[in-house]
Amino acid sequence: MCAAARLAEPARMTVDIARGLLAGGSERYEKHLPDLAGVYRDDGAYAEAVALDGGEPVYWVESSTPETGRGALTIGLSVLRPGRIGDEFAMTRGHLHAQSEFAELYYGVAGSGVMLLESVEGESRALPITPGVVVHVPGGWIHRSVNVGDDTLVTLFTYATEAGQDYGIIADAGGMRQLVVADGDDWTTRPNPDHGGYRA
Repeated sequence: MCAAARLAEPARMTVDIARGLLAGGSERYEKHLPDLAGVYRDDGAYAEAVALDGGEPVYWVESSTPETGRGALTIGLSVLRPGRIGDEFAMTRGHLHAQSEFAELYYGVAGSGVMLLESVEGESRALPITPGVVVHVPGGWIHRSVNVGDDTLVTLFTYATEAGQDYGIIADAGGMRQLVVADGDDWTTRPNPDHGGYRA
């Protein structure tokens, strides 16, 4: 940093677990059920859910990016409500970082979830995340959060701001390689027959 450059102001944030809010954050976006067309395999179940939808967000993200450029961090809170579409659990769109070598860290705050991770080369991992559990997503891994519990899944995350996100890589492949689905009172993964491979 140039000696003449102004330092970013240090930030203090408070996690409101009950309301899923990040007090002191500066950005928020929401995803509603109609925004998630193509994310779930069961088109009929999805259409039925949209028809009955009350307009509440499926998930939202509150974050803080007090500075930009090399070395900057984005810190945020991801809040995913419980539910199912067909036999798939509620999930985020998922992404790979636009600069794919960048990593991300998730810390479980509330609820019960799975971090679904896949490499472009064909590897898959499904890592449970619950309060107190940290999931390190190394560079090169496509990832999404899945809420497999009955309560809201809340995770705290951080990544290098310059990493960016590539949300299209999953849609272009026909979805992720693995699906997280109900298995009695539990969850399991199974292959997604619509997956056509990730673009390099």
